[in-house]
Amino acid sequence: MPARLLLNLLGLSWREWRHHPWRHGVAVLAVALGVALAWSVHLINASALAEFSSAVRAVGGEPDLVLRAQRDGFDDASFERVALHASVQMASPVLELETYGRGHGDGAEPVKTDATNTSPETLTKRIAIRVFGVDALRVASLSPQLLPQPAPGEHRLAPFDPQAVFLNAAAGKQLGATPGQTIQLQMGLGWQSLRVAGSVAAPGGPLVVMDLAGAQTTFDMTGRISRIDVRFKPAIAANERSAAVVSWALPPSVQTVAADDAALRVSNLSRAYRVNLTVLALVALFVGAFLVFSVVSLSVAQRTPALALLGVLGLARGERRQWVLIECAALGTVGSGLGLAVGTGLAALALRWLAGDLGGGYFPGIAPSLQFDMTWLMVFGGLGVAAAVMGGWLPARQAERLAPALALKGLGQRGAQRAPPAWPAGVLITLGVGLAFVPPVAGLPLAAYAAVAALLFGGVALIPAGVHGLLLMSPAPRSASALLTFRRAYFQRHTALATVAGVVASLALSVALTVMVASFRTGVADWLTSMLPADLYARSAASAAASEQAWLSESFVRAAANVPGVQKVQASRSRSLQLVPSLPAVVLLSRDLTHDMSGREADPQTLLPLVGAALPAQAGELGIFITEAVQDLYQVGPGDWLELPLGEQLVRARVRGVWRDFARQFGAIAIDSLDYQKLTGDKKLSDMALWLQPGADIAAIQRSLRALLPDPSMIEFAATRELRALSLRIFDRSFAVTYYLQAVAIVIGLVGVAASLSAQVLARRKEFGLLAHLGFTRSQVLTIVAGESGVWLAAGVLLGCAMGLAVSVVLVMVVNPQSFHWRMPLVLPWWDLLALCAAVLVSGVATATLSARQATGRAAVLSVKEDW
Repeated sequence: MPARLLLNLLGLSWREWRHHPWRHGVAVLAVALGVALAWSVHLINASALAEFSSAVRAVGGEPDLVLRAQRDGFDDASFERVALHASVQMASPVLELETYGRGHGDGAEPVKTDATNTSPETLTKRIAIRVFGVDALRVASLSPQLLPQPAPGEHRLAPFDPQAVFLNAAAGKQLGATPGQTIQLQMGLGWQSLRVAGSVAAPGGPLVVMDLAGAQTTFDMTGRISRIDVRFKPAIAANERSAAVVSWALPPSVQTVAADDAALRVSNLSRAYRVNLTVLALVALFVGAFLVFSVVSLSVAQRTPALALLGVLGLARGERRQWVLIECAALGTVGSGLGLAVGTGLAALALRWLAGDLGGGYFPGIAPSLQFDMTWLMVFGGLGVAAAVMGGWLPARQAERLAPALALKGLGQRGAQRAPPAWPAGVLITLGVGLAFVPPVAGLPLAAYAAVAALLFGGVALIPAGVHGLLLMSPAPRSASALLTFRRAYFQRHTALATVAGVVASLALSVALTVMVASFRTGVADWLTSMLPADLYARSAASAAASEQAWLSESFVRAAANVPGVQKVQASRSRSLQLVPSLPAVVLLSRDLTHDMSGREADPQTLLPLVGAALPAQAGELGIFITEAVQDLYQVGPGDWLELPLGEQLVRARVRGVWRDFARQFGAIAIDSLDYQKLTGDKKLSDMALWLQPGADIAAIQRSLRALLPDPSMIEFAATRELRALSLRIFDRSFAVTYYLQAVAIVIGLVGVAASLSAQVLARRKEFGLLAHLGFTRSQVLTIVAGESGVWLAAGVLLGCAMGLAVSVVLVMVVNPQSFHWRMPLVLPWWDLLALCAAVLVSGVATATLSARQATGRAAVLSVKEDW
């Protein structure tokens, strides 16, 4: 298209937009909304991930290789063999652990820690904190941000003082401690007092650095280290490095980790969550494309005479199409620019006031700053333009196929006489079904997302054939008015695509989200029932890693069993195990898997929510039970063997069964407590389940249990009913955005019905005028339009519901297992679905009737005179 012609056409477009600013403003806002949501979600999570990864790299340093053990560490005698090897330039030992701390003069602020307490208790607040024991002479070369910096007035040898600690900015702020004051770190059921001697530059969450020997003594880990950071001499080849690792004769449980594995593990930790959140945000952009479609359809219909006149004057078919698409691109560009600006503002506010992962809990203790990436900025801006162009493609094709002579006379397009082909829809639906069976790509359900898109587009493409089939199955009415309605709906069925495409897409998404949420909520509720058989639960730490230092003793558990009102206590141990360096750690649960609450022998099927039957125990074998996440991530199942790094050895265990777990996305392993203690000698406990006597006062029992501890804040309680209610409240709050998206999708679909029908009645206004001359009243014409639209909408609702059910199967059976390794039964809330479909059908017919009122007035009657 020549540049001068393009400028002239855009001038015409500008004048048309000025006459109808609200209409095109709605299209711009639809694109802006989708871009803003998607861009803000990306910015928030990308900024948080970058900040958290930076913190991980800071504490991990810049070694060539990391020799890492489990939380209980390994013998530090291995360090000498590593450090003195001929290929090693520098090696640094580190003891890394997690615990709780409290600051100097930490005011005993009232904290209501238990939902069941009727009166708040004055408890000291514990702060989750990471502790690093380092060799100050070596750490500077490999992890400079962990190097202790003595405060002014402190002795220069303070980094070697076993009672001195150095805080990063987050720890200093949360503990409220300054140099010269003391803080306390939890060790078991006691507090260790240490003096603040300075600071460290490490970013991220609360972190404490102290001398390695002091950390070993303070936390009863004498002779143990967690990792060795290694830097090889220059020009040491890869095969020489491998030979060096073999010569060090490290314990089997020690993993050889590349320097970037820690950052990769952080990325893997939240990747599925971030991707799914971004896809969910893009739903608004997808639905916005249908609003652009409706608005541009109306615009093309209203400009039909102008387009026809330009066609007669020489504007080619392809140039008419290009004109409309360029208009759409312009709308998309304005909407994308506005969306990127609004999304940036939303992201800045969210990073300031909310968590950096929108509540996912993956990046605790950080306050990330906004970080831009121009490549992704262009990508999300391009998505907005692409959505607008996609929404305007069919109207552009309509402008291209326009017959100028007929259009100038206001006769519109002829209705299709042949049955519309269903094969394009069949191809798309078949493709969607096939993609649903494709395995995940790099751990993400990319093919499943494509399957959802194919099913949705297949449902939309099936609309004309669906209307055709519905009309063929319906008996022909006898009254003139009803017969005219029937015939008009049949001969104009090809226009149903423009009218109800938005309804099909929005209803399908709404049905799919409704089924997914219902299935998930039912699955979680059933799982909570099986996993919470006791009346009261207590724990020593919020995470398995922190329970290594914040634990309960066997004597405390025995004393708890004798508290008045307590009928039975069952204690368990949870700890983290790093099976593969590149994946987040799994949780090892040590609990009684052979006896029920009454002490009788029981089958594991009654103690764990197993998926399928458990394999029988074999003499001389260590049996374990894994969650579905472990089964997926490590490709093991019942009957397979799995090596567990317990102590300094790798212990082979046979998988006896798989159990369902919605609490730990990256998996858990259950082992009988007697087997665990026999293998490790570890008798620490971290969790208690308490069965209470009928009528027992839960608040009084909690006070009695706290009184058994040297510090009442060292234990946290939750009653079963509060745990269940809280879990379901968190679930409902997490999925509240889906209800918002459902409402937005339905509203946009109905707006599409109104705009598309308005466009069509404008193009056929002379037909309505002729009906008025033939004696049809205004109400009869409205009835005809409502009946015609009702037939189309009925077909659209049926297709939308069917496609929604198909999409829900993909979401529940494919996307959730591939993203989060959660499997659940498919639950169909029929009453909710019927109410949703009925509401859409009634609202759509009402919207269509209101939209047709303007076509039945005096202007329609007078329009017939144009041909006289």
